[in-house]
This record gives sequence, C-alpha cells and structure tokens, in this order.
Amino acid sequence: MKHRMKKEENITEQNRRDFLKGGSLATLMMLMGGVSIRAEDKPKTEEGGTNFKTTGAPLNCAVIGCGTWGRELLKELARLPNAPVLAICDNYEPFLRRAKDSAPKAETFTDYLKLLEKKEVQGVFVATPSHLHKDIVIAALQAGKHVYCEAPMATTVEDARAIAQAAQAAVKLHFQPGQQLRSDPQRHALLGFVRTGSLGRTALARAQWHKKQSWRRTSSNPERERELNWRLLKATSPGLIGEIGLHLLDMASWFINAQPVSVTGCGTIIQWNDGRDVPDTIQAVVEYPGGIKWSYDCTLVNSFDAEYEMYYGSDAALMIRDNKAWMFKEVDAPQLGWEIYARKDSFYKERGIALDANATKLKAIGKKATEAAGPEEESPLHYALEAFISNSTATGAAVEDFASLYDVSDAKALATYLAGIKKTMTPCAGYKEGFEAAVTAIKANESILKGQKVTFQKEWFEIG
Repeated sequence: MKHRMKKEENITEQNRRDFLKGGSLATLMMLMGGVSIRAEDKPKTEEGGTNFKTTGAPLNCAVIGCGTWGRELLKELARLPNAPVLAICDNYEPFLRRAKDSAPKAETFTDYLKLLEKKEVQGVFVATPSHLHKDIVIAALQAGKHVYCEAPMATTVEDARAIAQAAQAAVKLHFQPGQQLRSDPQRHALLGFVRTGSLGRTALARAQWHKKQSWRRTSSNPERERELNWRLLKATSPGLIGEIGLHLLDMASWFINAQPVSVTGCGTIIQWNDGRDVPDTIQAVVEYPGGIKWSYDCTLVNSFDAEYEMYYGSDAALMIRDNKAWMFKEVDAPQLGWEIYARKDSFYKERGIALDANATKLKAIGKKATEAAGPEEESPLHYALEAFISNSTATGAAVEDFASLYDVSDAKALATYLAGIKKTMTPCAGYKEGFEAAVTAIKANESILKGQKVTFQKEWFEIG
C-alpha cells in the first residue's frame, strides 16, 4: 500500500467482536440452569499478582481506522479518564466525520504517516481491516509509539511474524494485540480455576458463534464496495475462524496451556451466494496434546443458541456465556469446600455453580439466576483498553528510570529490566500471544478452505 490507510468496513450490524461485549442472560435462563462459579478474591495473574488497574497516568492516543470498530474504540476511550484522543485517521471522509462525535477535539488525518509525525501522540490504536495491519503497525513502532493492534494481528503468517518481530525489537514500547479476553478479570479467575484441576482431567472442549447476517456492505462505487467487503474474499480475509473464532481459540489454548497439534476443518457457502468466496458456515476440530479436542462451529446462516464455550472434565464441566460462568459437577466429584456458599442456578436438568471474579461467597447467597451477581462488570474491551493505557505509561516510566541509572542503548540489559517490571503490569496479551493466535487461526482457515487436516509445525510458531 502506498502509505495510505485503507478504510475500515462500515459495519452497522453486530460484527466479529460482538460476543466480547456481553449481553442479556434472560433467554439462557429460560432454557437452562447451573451453579455460578465465583472467585472469593480478586483474580490473580499467571505470575501470582492481582494488578488490574483502573486509573493511572494519562496516555495521549490516536486511532487509525475509523470504521465501526474504530468508532467503538473511540467511544470506550472516551470513558477512560486517562486516554485523551489527540488524533484520528481514515482516508474515507465520512468515517472521520462520524468519529468526531466521540473525539470532538481530535485532529483529523487521511494519511497515517502524517499522524505518526505528531510527537504528542504516545499510543496508537490500529483498527483498519486485518490485512492492512502490518505496514501501519511497523511504522507506528518505528515512530516510537506504543501500539494496540486489533486481532487478528494479520491475515498471513508472514505478516504476523513481521509484526511480532517489530514489536519484539521495540524494547522501549508496549505492544498489545486486541485479544481482549486476556485482560478480563473474569477470565483470569476462570484460568486459575481450570489450572488448579477443579474440572478434573480435561476431556474435550467446544465453542460456537451463530448470527444470521450477510456481512455484505453496499456502495454505488464498485471499487469502494470491494474494499468494504474485504471479509468476504479469501485474498484479504482469514475467514470466520480468524475474524470471530480467534478469540475463543486463543482462550482454548490458554486454558489448556498448550499449542495445538492439528486442525481439521470444513466450510461451505450455504446462504449468501453473492459472489463471495469465504464460507458463511464453518466447523473445525483442533487437537491438543494428550488427545484433547476443541471443536468450533460458526455460521452466518442461523442465530439460534448464539455463542458460548464449554470445557468438560472428569469432575465437572465449565460453561461460559455472556461473560458469565457456571460449573456443573459430576456426582462422584470431590467437594471443593467453598461451593456450599455459592449460588446455584437451574439449567434444564442440571444445577450449576455460578463463578464470578468479583463476588464473595456471602454475596453469592440468595441471588437469582437472572440477577447480576456482585457489582456490574465492564466489558472485556474496557479492561483491554485500561490495560493498554496503564502498561504503556508504566513501560515509558520504567524506560526513563532505567535511563537515569544505566546506558539506555544497552537493549539486552533494558529488556531484562523491563521483563521484571512487566510482571507487575496489568494482564494483557503480548506480541507472542498475538502471533501464536494468528498463526493458529490462519492455519485453521487453510484447513477449512481445503477441507483437509493440517498438522501444526513447531517452526510456524517461531518468531525469529
């Protein structure tokens, strides 16, 4: 691309990241029932900390790509007290005008390279179509900006690796892919729950996303319409598994704590025979070490049963839906002790223990299934943006501290110093997690398009 950023697709209906915002539990409660799982204390990071920050030093921000998702980012940034948006960029003027509603004081740009010249901008959010991320992200890092890159990081392994390498080399900067669930306190509470063996021996897992919608956008200009519909073309889209399934596939790898061994997929155009060559309905089975299999189905043809995740173990099953979670115990499972206090909800013929990251045992008692358990939660997107702002400012401050005592040009020593600092930062995905998730989703999409099994190679996950 000629140093010009392409437009973000103008999506008016729910898009690939809708499931990350959460929603109503009423419909679910009409059908099922379960015991809500709740963490007694604040969730811990994998390093054992509990650092989910909500405020901190300000970070001057810019958003590149002002389509529907870019504007969603702007709305959420406007809610944060420490994330002033100084600039926005898109080469489609109508998108810029709409974006000004959420960032009225932001300077507008049609060329992202001009925006990156703005020294006051410290952090950049890249929300362009996925296949355009690479050049923008690398240019932003080279300009000395902290970068938040929407997921998937890229649509090819080569582009994803180039982004990861650039982020790895930018030692002084914070890079974060848009895998929002990695910053969600609820997910961290569930991670600890799964990793401590509360489900017993993991047998299998599955997830789904069902939404009847065409994804097609119309325009009177044929070239413009093609640009708008980049998700419908194999040349520019990683398919449903890359645009939607990546987040839940990332969760499966995180919870199971392993990289996948193989994937077998299939896909078909069932409903929307409108010239697209990307399937509107897919299925994939991902195998992990030990024979554990995670299955996923996604369709644009039918909306029934929406989206949720299931993990099945020898002692219990875990269901995650609308960013809430329940544990369903086997009759021969050992007692966990705390479960006696937990709220229990009815799900069809089962009883589930409600799991909530921010509620105490006593708060769980007496709650109805349709009531929010504990304080109202923010969306995963909110937590991810908080993490980016907090970690970017913390990284900048740590670099300044190091420079005041040592030679800041010693990249190896600086990287070692920052590695220790990062253990205390707000949990989030990094370039490694972003790259591995992108590779997994890209190869899964290849399996779906070919209808053939793909065996993962170790070198595919090497950044270099």
